[in-house]
Amino acid sequence: MASIYDVDPNKLVAKVAEELKKSGKCTPPVWAAFVKTGVHKERPPVDPEWWYTRSAAVLRKINMMGPIGVSKLRRYYGGKKNRGYKPELSKKGSGNIIRKVLQQLETAGLAKQAERGKHKGRVITSEGKSLLDKAATQLQKNG
Repeated sequence: MASIYDVDPNKLVAKVAEELKKSGKCTPPVWAAFVKTGVHKERPPVDPEWWYTRSAAVLRKINMMGPIGVSKLRRYYGGKKNRGYKPELSKKGSGNIIRKVLQQLETAGLAKQAERGKHKGRVITSEGKSLLDKAATQLQKNG
């Protein structure tokens, strides 16, 4: 059985996004077609299926780094803000998008809130782990 660390992360996220879309566990809100993914972006995403990709990427990140919260994920999905002739600054990604994705993953049973020592945030459930592992195994078999 393949681990998520054995396959290409981009292919894994694409495969899991496809599974999330098929199952209907994560659905983009109405405003998702018009929203930017952070203040460092100039336009909304071009891909109409970007919500599923972000959900799959967040699920993978929870598996790797959990327990993890919105603030740390905002830092991960942030980027450089172009300020014209002034130096670029690092900006955080949209917290609302990440929060809604985490809530959807929780209601789908793929993630849950937990506390380990002094760290608290979302961790992956056994159902979410099996979804990632199945996708990784399929990718490894297909080449």
